[in-house]
Amino acid sequence: MATTNLSFAPPSYSRFAATNSQIRNPLFTCLPLPSSFSSFFLVRNEASSLSSSITPVQAFTEEAVDTSDLASSSSKLVLVVGGTGGVGQLVVASLIKRNIRSRLLLRDLDKATKLFGKQDEYSLQVVKGDTRNAEDLHPSMFEGVTHVICCTGTTAFPSKRWSEENTPEKVDWEGVKNLISALPSSVKRVVLVSSVGVTKSNELPWSIMNLFGVLKYKKMGEDFLRDSGLPFTIIRPGRLTDGPYTSYDLNTLLKATAGERRAVVIGQGDKLVGEVSRLVVAEACIQALDIEFTQGKAYEINSVKGDGPGSDPQQWRELFKAAESK
Repeated sequence: MATTNLSFAPPSYSRFAATNSQIRNPLFTCLPLPSSFSSFFLVRNEASSLSSSITPVQAFTEEAVDTSDLASSSSKLVLVVGGTGGVGQLVVASLIKRNIRSRLLLRDLDKATKLFGKQDEYSLQVVKGDTRNAEDLHPSMFEGVTHVICCTGTTAFPSKRWSEENTPEKVDWEGVKNLISALPSSVKRVVLVSSVGVTKSNELPWSIMNLFGVLKYKKMGEDFLRDSGLPFTIIRPGRLTDGPYTSYDLNTLLKATAGERRAVVIGQGDKLVGEVSRLVVAEACIQALDIEFTQGKAYEINSVKGDGPGSDPQQWRELFKAAESK
C-alpha cells in the first residue's frame, strides 16, 4: 500500500486498505525549513511577540533547532504513538521542526489538525488506530516505519481520563503489548516512555502512586518490550512539569521552553527521584533514536535549574554515557 494513502485514513482503515475515495483531504504543503537553526529549547526573545495570526509554518523560521542530525533525517520515518498527549505533542513538534518524517497513530484524527495544523503529508502522516484494540493495528500502518516513539499514558489515579477503558491496565500494559506485537522486525529502535519507580512499586512513596497499578502495568509493558527482540530504549521520567499543552496549536508548542529547569540529570537503576520538563523528555526520546549504546537499556531522567543540552547531540551522548558510569 502506498505511503501517501496512510494520511487521515477513515475509521475502517484498520480492516482494509483505503482507496482514494476514502482518504480525507491531505495536510497541505508547508514551506521548506531554513538550513540552519540554533537550539529547540533556546527560544529567541522576539518569539514572544509573534502575532497570533502567524501560521505554524511561519513559526518554524522564528524558532531554532540544532540540525546536525538532518543529514540522515530523510531516511527516517518515525511512528509516534500518543502524539497528542503531553510529551507526544512535543515530540511531534520537534520532529516537524527537524524535517524528520513522522507518522502519528491516533484515536482521534481531528486532534492532529488542531495541534499541528496542516502539513505536507510526506512530512506528517496520520492514521486512525487504538493500541488498546489489537485488531486496529493493521500491518499496513507500519509500512516504511524505521523508528518508534511510544508516549501513551493515562493518570495514575481514577479520573475523567479513565473513561472508555482508558485505564493504566488498558493503556500501559495491553496497549503497549499490542503495539509491540504488531511492529515489524525491521524497526531500528523503539523508544518507550515509562516512569521512575517501576521497579519499586511496593516501596514508599511509589506504593502510593501504584495504588491502582500504574507502575505495575508500566513495568509489564517494559518487560514485554525487552522480551520482544526489538531494539529498544526505555525513558523513565520523574514527575512531569511544563505543560501539558494539549489545548494549544503548533505555533504555541514551538514557543514552549523548559523554563529554568533546562539542565538534565540522567541515571540508571531506578534511583532518581524528582521532576522533569516534558520538553526534556521529548528531546531525550528523539536523541535516543540515534545513540547506539542506549539500545537495550533503561534510563531515568530529571531536569533541574541551569543550562541544559538543548538539542545538541554530542551533549546528549555525554549525558547518557555518564549515566552508565555512575
